[in-house]
Order: sequence, then C-alpha cells, then structure tokens
Amino acid sequence: MSPQIFYMLAIGISAGIFSGLFGIGGGLVIVPALIWVGLSQHEASGTSLVALLLPVGLLGVIEYYRAGALSTEHIKYGLLIALGLFFGAFLGSKISVSISDSLLRKSFALLLVFSAFKMWFAGK
Repeated sequence: MSPQIFYMLAIGISAGIFSGLFGIGGGLVIVPALIWVGLSQHEASGTSLVALLLPVGLLGVIEYYRAGALSTEHIKYGLLIALGLFFGAFLGSKISVSISDSLLRKSFALLLVFSAFKMWFAGK
C-alpha cells in the first residue's frame, strides 16, 4: 500500500471516528489533515467535499437511531441541513476559488479559533 493511500484511509477513519463522536469531520478533521500531508487549502477543501458526497454517515445515523438518541424529527432536521449544505457548498466553493490560498487558509484558521473560543466558554 502506498503512503498516500495509507494517509487517505487514516484520515477517513479518523474523520469517521470524530464524526461518530462529535458530529464533525470535513472542516475540523479532514481539511487540516489533508493540509498536513501536503495539499493546498483549496485542494484540501475540494477533496473533503468529494469525501462527503457519499453517504458516509449512514451507519452512524443508524446506530444513533437504534440507540434512541436520534428521532425522526432529528432526521428531518438533518435532511434540511443537507439541503442547505447542497446549495451552501456551491456558494462556498464559488467564493473559495475566487480568493487566494493564503486568505482562505487564514480565514479557516480564524473560524477554528472562533469555534474553539465558543466551545471553551459555552454555558451548561
């Protein structure tokens, strides 16, 4: 197995685990990992979208549903989010390809810092 195939499988497995644990994957796991293995910010963002094209979360959804942690109402919410993602990913990619790799990477870093701050100081 070539190192590149191994890296991509490892990234996918890691993203799957984190997705199952926290409901995250593409932006917080896959994109940074792809950058660490040498892809540009644009290449990493696009590659992450390719990975998300398939129903990668289906088995996780089934497990959450079987455990009673996911209702049909939540599935409806998820489908509405998916509809938004469908059009939002198109809009986001249009913006992304029109700006520099450096600006895109810095914007992504700000998003991660903002997210970390919000998570750190979240109530409850």
